Amino acid sequence: MNVASYFEIPVTDMPRAIEFYSAVFEVTLEEDFFDNLEMAYFPFDTQAKGISGALVKGDIYKPTHKGVLLYFNTFDIEQTIQRAVHQGAKILFPIHRHENAGFAVAEFEDSEGNRIGLHQILLEVGE
Repeated sequence: MNVASYFEIPVTDMPRAIEFYSAVFEVTLEEDFFDNLEMAYFPFDTQAKGISGALVKGDIYKPTHKGVLLYFNTFDIEQTIQRAVHQGAKILFPIHRHENAGFAVAEFEDSEGNRIGLHQILLEVGE
């Protein structure tokens, strides 16, 4: 079993955050209210590996650069970071390729002021 199972990203402006994340990750988020919290769920496929989560707006949720850093998987880190910048993101850590380890990472500030990471598995030569 994987240690992590679910994430929540704090937002202050739900429509703005939905527009941002929908455009950056090319997904549709499902809006809902749960326990007096405004939520927008990322797609979740029970047959796929990994976890999913939601945007959440509530009194105890505050966007921040401090604390846990969530990394989103991407197949094309360059395209994803370009979409983020197009949506107004600030690059906090430019794309860095760890060729020997087989991955690339980058970080940006989202529309709400959260620090978000990107992670891409790099294909080996011949794949």
